Amino acid sequence: MDWKSAGLGLLFATLWSSAFTSARIVVEHAPPFHALSLRFLISGVIALVVARMLGEKLSLTRGQWAAVAVFGLCQNAIYLGLNFQAMQTVEASLAAVIASMLPLIVAAMGRAVFGDRLSPVGYLGLVGGFAGVVLIMSGRVGAGADIVGVGLCLVGAMALAVATLLARGMAGGGNVWTVVGLQMLVGSAALAVIGVSTETLVVNWTLDLGLAFVYTTLGPGLAATVIWFHLIGRIGATRAATFHFLNPFLGVAIAAVVLGETMGPRDVVGVAIVAAGILAVQLSRTPPKAVKA
Repeated sequence: MDWKSAGLGLLFATLWSSAFTSARIVVEHAPPFHALSLRFLISGVIALVVARMLGEKLSLTRGQWAAVAVFGLCQNAIYLGLNFQAMQTVEASLAAVIASMLPLIVAAMGRAVFGDRLSPVGYLGLVGGFAGVVLIMSGRVGAGADIVGVGLCLVGAMALAVATLLARGMAGGGNVWTVVGLQMLVGSAALAVIGVSTETLVVNWTLDLGLAFVYTTLGPGLAATVIWFHLIGRIGATRAATFHFLNPFLGVAIAAVVLGETMGPRDVVGVAIVAAGILAVQLSRTPPKAVKA
């Protein structure tokens, strides 16, 4: 893997992991589906304005239009919607740990649907990383984590895996900002319907809410999504997804610093195992895809 791809992956993982902490703050003060719908509306409009400034056109193929709709539903409405709902009762660090199971799910789906392959070393790395995630998660569940919330996070991770694989066609066709903006607007519309149908719009307006909402909209919401599409285009969905294994450490660490959530010895050991899994995957001898400039 080239240094630019590694840097993009690390930046994406940091932004992505921090989203759980900012989301936890947001849902403490506002209904989750309403808040997330507004976030996607703002991010989507900004992305389309940037796309226009860059000269991008709405010249997507029929298949890409369909993929935009499905990606907007799978990632934005289902994955993030379920996570925002779950984080009313689940700690931000645990939600990040569950979501970091993504690489194993993507690898399995990629193998079954697209015939993707990793070398034996790569598979060992994914299994090792998964074991580290399970180690961290088991301690939290044993300490009394909300099972329903955990279940919502797990379903969301499956939906994100589907979205990750669908992103292949979109990443290769250019118009990244246009695609990002459209899939955010799809998610915003779906979440607005759910929010109006299931929630009472009561907001506790605070400075913490304002700062967290602005950050989650521009950072994890917009910047991380654009970086993610570029990363998939450079190194492929399965390899890009391995960066999610950084999220247990980053998610737990950020939540500990900002929210005061506990980071115990089991978490430290689990993070070390996950890091070893990442190294094994990156040292895998699977022939790399051509890197795009």
